[in-house]
This record gives sequence, structure tokens and C-alpha cells, in this order.
Amino acid sequence: MANGLSLGSFSRPGRSVTAPPRAGWRSPHPPRYPPRGGSVQSEDLVPTSKRLRSPVVAVTGAASGIGRAFLARAASSADFRRVVAIDDHRGDVPDVTWRVLDIRDPLLANRISDVDVLVHLGSDESLDSDAAERRRYNLRAAQTVLTACAAARVRRVVLVTSAMVYGAAPDNPVPLPEDAPVAAESDTGVVGDYLEIEALVRRSRSHPGLEVTVLRPAALVGPGIDTVVTRHFEAPRLLAVKGSLPHWQFCHVDDLVSALELAALGRVSGVVAVGSDGWLEMEQVEEISGMRRFELPAGLTFGTAERLHRLGITPTPATDLHYVVYPWAVDCAQLREAGWKAAWTNEAALGELLELVEGRHAVVGRRLSGKDATITAAGATVAVIGTAAIVRAARRKRRD
Repeated sequence: MANGLSLGSFSRPGRSVTAPPRAGWRSPHPPRYPPRGGSVQSEDLVPTSKRLRSPVVAVTGAASGIGRAFLARAASSADFRRVVAIDDHRGDVPDVTWRVLDIRDPLLANRISDVDVLVHLGSDESLDSDAAERRRYNLRAAQTVLTACAAARVRRVVLVTSAMVYGAAPDNPVPLPEDAPVAAESDTGVVGDYLEIEALVRRSRSHPGLEVTVLRPAALVGPGIDTVVTRHFEAPRLLAVKGSLPHWQFCHVDDLVSALELAALGRVSGVVAVGSDGWLEMEQVEEISGMRRFELPAGLTFGTAERLHRLGITPTPATDLHYVVYPWAVDCAQLREAGWKAAWTNEAALGELLELVEGRHAVVGRRLSGKDATITAAGATVAVIGTAAIVRAARRKRRD
């Protein structure tokens, strides 16, 4: 784990100086990267022509979404020498080098031979994608990126999964430490994709010279974000399981992008949790949102959700509901030690989320039409369950 900027990937050996430096040499004052003790050592006296060069960073999924947001930030940063944008079509961010190709193409290695750091943001996280096709795409993309980076001798790879991999459970500590065990259930949903990607990351760490950093954000909020959590706030009421209450923690896209920059520069490494400070209790969420909770027994909630998913009526497996009824808030220790602080509070992030989902309506992750949206939460739930019963009856009739 790195608490400050790691120079291992980019620095050059220093020299021992026993006499005043020659012309063309100078002692940094203060040094650009001072040692922990604060004093300047002989190895800090380096020729100006040999100064540490800023890295070249490449971004996959650069034409849209979070990839585009990070690309724009990197392009405006003086900390990167050059920025390379990779996607299957050209985007609109200027002052970067565009390389158009499918990131699953093994030829990717040939296109990143001049890159020091690659930030992989080219994944499919849509709830409406076919689950099997999405899984194949995400795993092939991550595997190709990791293999290509090892072959091209890229020094650092940064990927994004989610703090969901810790799992959401009624007995989770609040907050979860970054080194907490990965306890999420593997399923056909996006969380299952994250677990498979992190398994690829663990295997890739055997490549010598390749450093892989994984960012695990809390519940994402921002323009274009559509998840089981954001759809939860499209419902008429907040679903709650009797006897257990969530602790809501959000991560705004702006904060994820700033954390990605630190990871790309090597100032944090390994597993890095990202989110707003603290969390919100259920009562605070109700007050801010103006929504009331709708409590159901756990068995009824998850049993019904699983049946609806098997019938294709809801887009996500029942295990995804754990993330809106049980706690999974995280402690962002590495970023905090690196001097990072979220620009968005949980209250502000929730406020933006509510603005973004205004006019949309969903129950148990399923988007409803305008006609359906006029009924209450209980009525909507009954309507969905009733639809499931009709589908089951029709299937039985066809079999007979």
C-alpha cells in the first residue's frame, strides 16, 4: 500500500555527491519529492536534464461515461506527459491521442507500447444488458487489458470494480475496512462480473513489473449512472427489511475521477476504497428524500425477488437487493492518508441522485411505465407479483 507518490516505476538511480555540484546541476529547493525526513540527501541532487518525467497515461472506454470524465481530467493535468484515448470510436475530448480499436483485440499490446499507465474504464455495467453477454464482454476486456499491459511492459494498470464485492450483510461492521474479506455472493448480476474481474487481477499480479490497482467505489452517483441503488430511489417508497437498516454511503463520479488520478500517479495502490466521508442513517435518507420506508420480512422480500428474476420480470438477481437493505459502507483509509478528501458529501450526492431520477419510476429494479407509476409502493409490488403469477399460470397451461 502506498501512502505517497511511489517513484519505483519512474525514478532513476541517484549519485553520491562529495564535492560541490558541477555546472548544469542544481539542488532542488524544496525538492520536488522530498524524503520522509524532510532533509535533502545526496541522491536528491540530480541533473536538470535527468529530472523525473511525468507518465504517459492511456484510458480505455474514453469516448463516454466515466472514461470520458477521467480522460478530460487527465488531459487538463500537468502531471501526465501525454494522454492516450482508447475506444471503438473517437470521442470529443481534444488535446489527446485517439487510438480507435476494440479493447478485446489482442493487438491492443501493439498500441500501448509507449504507455506507462493504463486506466481501464471500458466495461459494460448496464442493468439492461444480457447478463451472459455482458459477463463475456467484461471478462474478455479485462483479461485482454491485463495481458496486453504485461506484454507491452506497461508499469501500472488501474481498474474499477465496486465496494459491493465486500458483500452487504446485516452484521457488517460500519465502516468496512479496505482489507475486509471479499464476501459477496457470485451471481449473474454485475457484482458477479466484479468478482470475476478481481480474480483475474489476483492472477495477473504474477507478472513481474506490473502493478495493478483496484478502486472499489461506494454506491455511484452522477450523470449517466444507472444501478440497482439509483433505481431504488425511483421507487415510490424505500424498501426496508424488518430488523435491519442500511447505512447509506455514496461516491460521486467527480470523486471517483479524482481518486483515479491519484491511482494513475501511483499515490495509492493495491485495493482502494472510494466514497464520501461517513454515511447516512435511514432516518436521514427519509428526511432528505421525503420518501417513506416500506418494510417487509427478509424471506418474503428475497424469495419474491428471486422468483421475479427467474421469470425475467426484474433485471437483477435477488442478491442485488442486499445492497439497498443491508450496510456496506467503507473506510477510505488509503485515500485519506494520501491527503485526498471527497468533494461531495453523502447529503449532496443523494440530493443530486434524487434530481437525476426525478420522473423515473421503478420497483425492485424494474422500470415502470407512466401508467404503473401512479400506484403506491405496496400496490406496485402486488402488481409485479401478480404479473409473475399470471406468467407462471400461462407456462403451466402451455406445458399441459
